[in-house]
Amino acid sequence: LDFWQIAMRPGKPLMFGTMPVGAGPGARVLGLPGNPVSTLVGGLLFLRPLVAAYLGTPAPDLSEPAVLGVDVAENDKRQDYVRAVLHPVEAGLPEVVPLAPQDSSMLSTLARADCLLIRPPFAPAASAGTPCRVLRLP
Repeated sequence: LDFWQIAMRPGKPLMFGTMPVGAGPGARVLGLPGNPVSTLVGGLLFLRPLVAAYLGTPAPDLSEPAVLGVDVAENDKRQDYVRAVLHPVEAGLPEVVPLAPQDSSMLSTLARADCLLIRPPFAPAASAGTPCRVLRLP
C-alpha cells in the first residue's frame, strides 16, 4: 500500500498500491472512494493519468483559467474540487460560481455542475473577480 488517504475533498479515502502477482512486479491497484462525486473526482485526477502512463502518453493538465463569480471562504488543509457552473462573459475569462450543497453524495449538485473549481490547501478567502483554475467535467 503506497497510500490510503489524500488531502483532497472530495475523495480523501482514495488508495493506491501494488498487489503481488506471481514473480512479476505486481499489479498497480487504485481504490476509488465510494461516494459518487468522490469517485468521479478521483477518476479524473488519478485514473485518467494512470491509464495515460500505461499507454505511454503524457497526462496533460486539463485545468483552465477562470475568475470567481462570487466571494469564496478560506480553505482548510485539503485541496478542494468544488462543483460549480461556468458563466461565459463577453470579454475575458468565464466566471465560475460554486453550487450548493457540496456533500460528496449529492448527485443533484453533480448533475448541475459543468466544472470543478480548484481551491488549493490553505487558500485565503477570495472575492469575486479573483483569478482561479477550473477543471471542466466530461
